[in-house]
Amino acid sequence: MAETRFDAWIARRYSRLWPELFDPAVLDPAVDFLSDLAGAGPALEFGIGTGRVALPLSQRGVRVQGIELSAAMVAQLKEDGGSAIDVVIGDFATVRISQTFTLVYLLRNTITNLTTHDEQVEVFCNAAVHLEPGGAFVIENYIPALQHLPPGDKTHVFAAAPDHVAFEEYDIAAQIAVSHHYWVVDGELKTFSSPHRYLWPSELDLMARLAGLTLRARWGDFHRAPFTSESGSHISVWEKVG
Repeated sequence: MAETRFDAWIARRYSRLWPELFDPAVLDPAVDFLSDLAGAGPALEFGIGTGRVALPLSQRGVRVQGIELSAAMVAQLKEDGGSAIDVVIGDFATVRISQTFTLVYLLRNTITNLTTHDEQVEVFCNAAVHLEPGGAFVIENYIPALQHLPPGDKTHVFAAAPDHVAFEEYDIAAQIAVSHHYWVVDGELKTFSSPHRYLWPSELDLMARLAGLTLRARWGDFHRAPFTSESGSHISVWEKVG
């Protein structure tokens, strides 16, 4: 069953805890990419959060709606200027909205917040239900750092700064990575941990095929750099045909 760990404390500090996500060098190419795909049609964000992407995308003239499990994150979105963005609070794997979209998107590894294979398959089925023919489903997801682990090790540090240390602990048999974060905020130590079911591009492609979606393109980043064996993440676009 889907559950959220993004409470009011995190919602109020989201941009402070993950400032790199709000860097224009990171955010602007994502908004450009999604705006191009949406065109004149409406867009639906699975896991809209505090509106990091939805707010600038709507300012480009794209009509954005969202599905979000955390009521606290939605409240922050509204407070930050997103009162005109319609958001349904619920699980984006199963919630239905009574319209279709030219673009459905799911960013920043959020599909891994669903920790079972069945839930992740449902995400693709739900995206397909909401897409118009020819519409695009976009996922941004990381490549698990298993190749960087020494033999017998199961921990990978992915952030190390004076005020933020984070690492993933892998359970390879279960295909689960637990992310652990330690922040110093206003002189206090804050911790946050969350489980994630990591998955590979080929597994995502199979889920897409089961939902009737066809891979249109895969890139290494929002600048459309080639996706290679050295890429740490990917931007994948599937299309609803017919």
